[in-house]
Amino acid sequence: MILGSATSALVIGFTLLLLNNASTVYTLKHEAAGVHAPADVPLGPAEPLRGPEAVSDSASYRVLQLPKPRDGIPAGKYLVDETGKIKYLVDPGINGRVKKRDDDTPVVKYDAPKASLMALITDGILTQQLPWVLVILGVMIAVTLELASVSALPFAVGVYLPIAASAPIFVGGLVRHFADRARQRRRSQAGLAAESELEAESSPGVLMSSGLIAGGAIAGIGLALLALAPSVQHAINFGETAELGDIGSLIPFGLLILGLVMVARR
Repeated sequence: MILGSATSALVIGFTLLLLNNASTVYTLKHEAAGVHAPADVPLGPAEPLRGPEAVSDSASYRVLQLPKPRDGIPAGKYLVDETGKIKYLVDPGINGRVKKRDDDTPVVKYDAPKASLMALITDGILTQQLPWVLVILGVMIAVTLELASVSALPFAVGVYLPIAASAPIFVGGLVRHFADRARQRRRSQAGLAAESELEAESSPGVLMSSGLIAGGAIAGIGLALLALAPSVQHAINFGETAELGDIGSLIPFGLLILGLVMVARR
């Protein structure tokens, strides 16, 4: 378990850094361009541009980190030239806002709702500006759910997950429900004892679902890494030449559900 945890941390950390660097945008088109950096905010060490923007600008700039808006300058990371003026806004690939480079090349950005939530809580505690009204409201909702015999944790996870992620989870839950009923009915007809919790959690359907989750994650990372090779991404041209679009994607999704049902009924 220690080796597995360490390996996962290293691989995931390296992958996140790779994706973030590939989708980072250095833009001159922002409201702070040409504004002098606040004199009382220390500047970090110099660093060069990375990615496509580095081709046209190989110079190094001092780093300005603003965790909060200051003197009309929005919070963010900036690069400052030798005169003390802000030149570039460094928009990260993860949770970034700028989705086009200055040459209008589109850039894929990645959302991290868990990281944003943890950052909001941590920053709120450290700055003593945690939105307690929202926290107390969440606590009261959780208490109400528990009193209604509804587990608060899955409910909360479903609230902040996007519908694109929660819809397949819901479909998988339906498959699990009906597959368990069919399997228990067959066991009862055969005179076998009811399935134990350990057997249910290691059933073929659960194992296949775990494989689908892992495979989906690996495929998603593989597609995201195409941002490192724009020429390959343009040659494959995902989504732009498909005639069926979202409706066509339901066909392989339905086949996956059918295969899961067949396996889960064993």
